[in-house]
Amino acid sequence: MLTVMLTSCGGAAPSLYVLEKPRNVEMIVKMNHGDFWKTVKMGAEVAAKEYNVHLTFKAPQNESDIDEQVRLVEESIANKADAIILSASDYMGLAQVTDKAAYYKIPVVSMDSEVASARIKIFVGTNNYEAGQKAAKRLIDLTGPESRIGVMNFVKGAKNADEREEGFMDYVARYPGVEVVDIEYCESDEQLARQLTRNMMTEHPDINGIVALNEVASIGTAEEIKALGYGGKVKIITFDSTAKVMEMLQEGIVQGTVVQNPFNNGYLAVRSAVELIEGVEVKERIDTKSTLIDLGNMLQSDNQKLLFPFVK
Repeated sequence: MLTVMLTSCGGAAPSLYVLEKPRNVEMIVKMNHGDFWKTVKMGAEVAAKEYNVHLTFKAPQNESDIDEQVRLVEESIANKADAIILSASDYMGLAQVTDKAAYYKIPVVSMDSEVASARIKIFVGTNNYEAGQKAAKRLIDLTGPESRIGVMNFVKGAKNADEREEGFMDYVARYPGVEVVDIEYCESDEQLARQLTRNMMTEHPDINGIVALNEVASIGTAEEIKALGYGGKVKIITFDSTAKVMEMLQEGIVQGTVVQNPFNNGYLAVRSAVELIEGVEVKERIDTKSTLIDLGNMLQSDNQKLLFPFVK
């Protein structure tokens, strides 16, 4: 049974309900490290406390370890979790096990990255296609309508990676003079991102802009561009707001970063799980938005809240 509450936290939407009996919710994300996932966990833990949820946070060591993520979902099914929150590392690869959870009447909330299952009732996260378009617009503003651009993506087959790339490429297609000369996938491995960036610049020394489409790709790409001495010459648009990225933004190595709202992703995913458990009607999609932050707007109060989320 649910008890009505009217509280709010961390800029998330108001709390609506609190469970009278604790329920077990298992959150399975793409990897067990990184500032983005730490902030997702913070938001989820705040919501768990408010809603009387016992939260278990699980993830593979590497984002590319799809088999381990499948195993973790199987484990949650065996644990008879009351609900599962899943950020799928592979759109198709997690589909069958997600359907299996639904077969056992365990509701699944899709968070951050979608999964190919008709049994999912709700997605919580960024509009990734739109975020890719924002990154493309700013990069072309910086490089001009006659430019050569590289793309550093993360895991091919992850829905959010594919959507960001699609949004980026669709926007670039408006400019016949802009050529995307290389698209690489770093498997969310910082050292691989550095190596691929180095290779990209060796093969295409006339590149004047790069977009990096997630936190790890951003750090590896920007650090390698700095090490190669191209800082400020090759314009870089990144994703997320790690301390390293923000430092390089202030140094002029990075010119802008698309910041999501991972705190709200975690918070609202737990809230949605509670609603599904109790049979409350939910929206099909909750867009937690994205904002392009640069030196010109990073000190604005709303952007400071994104960069330094409130922790209760």
